[in-house]
Amino acid sequence: MASPQAPVVAVETPFQRLRSQFLENRLATFGLILLALIIVPSVLAPWVAPQNPFDIGKLDIFESQLPPGSVSESLGITYWLGTDGQGRDVLSAILYGMRTSLVVAFVSVTGALLIGATVGLTAAYFGGKVDALLMRIVDLQLSFPAILLALIMLSVLGQGIDKVIIALIAVQWAYFARTARGTALVERNREYVQAARCLALSPLRIIFRHMLPNCMPPLIVIATIDLAHAIAAEATLSYLGIGVPVTQPSLGMLIANGFEFMLSGQYWISFCPGIALALIIVAINLVGDHLRDILNPRSAQ
Repeated sequence: MASPQAPVVAVETPFQRLRSQFLENRLATFGLILLALIIVPSVLAPWVAPQNPFDIGKLDIFESQLPPGSVSESLGITYWLGTDGQGRDVLSAILYGMRTSLVVAFVSVTGALLIGATVGLTAAYFGGKVDALLMRIVDLQLSFPAILLALIMLSVLGQGIDKVIIALIAVQWAYFARTARGTALVERNREYVQAARCLALSPLRIIFRHMLPNCMPPLIVIATIDLAHAIAAEATLSYLGIGVPVTQPSLGMLIANGFEFMLSGQYWISFCPGIALALIIVAINLVGDHLRDILNPRSAQ
């Protein structure tokens, strides 16, 4: 008599488990959907935007400051969010501006993560004088207000997307370094690190091949939340006129360009980019908060 076969148990992959945990939280699901609705049109801005708001040849100064819902007589398009003082479609400008803000945020956070993780893991692994020296540098950087340090750097470097990215990396890397060091201090005493040392593996291989993957969860959480901080910082710098130049789209620059029209009633020129900026920050924070609870369940208690 044949023995009954054991039931097959489906093994859930990490991606499937993460997706199911996100779907269980309505706020996190809303944040993901909102973030997708922001990122996808921004990436596809050259193809989905009604016009290129930074192509001078396609602008009509006589259609400036039109209210939302106006129809262009020369281009035959509907300005769903109106036009600004230069006749640019506000909706198109927002799509291009979000694209710039997201690129600056993703690149700066990635650079800060790489530098900070390297410094933090190196300090924790070697300890002693190396740890003391690197952490004093981190403490010195953290003692300065982030926006003030960025202002000082951009006053020296000048305007430009690359300059803003460098400034944001300089003010963000220390947070990752502090977190990476705290996590690596626990990991360096574990058995797998001791075994790697006994096998005479190089410190570089132990740090990046063995310790780094186990230190990534808290760094991913900080990187997710720090995206919102980077977007807000870039918007602040551009609003002050020292970030992204006028010739390149940015939400902060769009808000600044419409500020002078607020008192005359053309509220939509600044209001709509401001709402777009707020939605990006809210969406990223909703996703980041739930991601923190998933990777560190004790934080939700």
